[in-house]
Amino acid sequence: MNQKRAEKFYCLMLAGCMAASSVAQAPKNPRTPPPTDTKQQVLNLEDEWVTAEYNRDAAALRRILDDKFVASFGAEKPYDKEAFIKLIVSGDVDPTESQTLTDRIVIIDHDTAVVVGIDTERRTRNGAMHMAVYRYTVTYIRRDGRWVALAEHLVEAPQTK
Repeated sequence: MNQKRAEKFYCLMLAGCMAASSVAQAPKNPRTPPPTDTKQQVLNLEDEWVTAEYNRDAAALRRILDDKFVASFGAEKPYDKEAFIKLIVSGDVDPTESQTLTDRIVIIDHDTAVVVGIDTERRTRNGAMHMAVYRYTVTYIRRDGRWVALAEHLVEAPQTK
């Protein structure tokens, strides 16, 4: 190899090594947690939401729900954030009431998360225990470094006999 070709070869090799080194050592964005941690953050927020609904805690619901939040139930007219909170906090706490979220699938894409799951609700109605099972989809967004609920759709699942 002649001198000029060797110098070009070594320069290209050095440039390639430096580029690979800078990519390999690029710092991770500290605001982007690992995917598993992100999924757990969203699931934890859902659990907080269930507790806030059970306790009729309007302040917690305002923190969990985005200002643009919208909820729809089956084919009914959607509720905005304040109408939804009013619906949830109206009425007395029923000590027999429970809400269990299961079969949750979490999809994360950057600052958007979608959760699809089953919501089983139990409560006393007209003196008798009543159970309803719903399929739900909630869209969450990360706003100002924290997750908030942007939209929820809930539909009653057909009862299997």
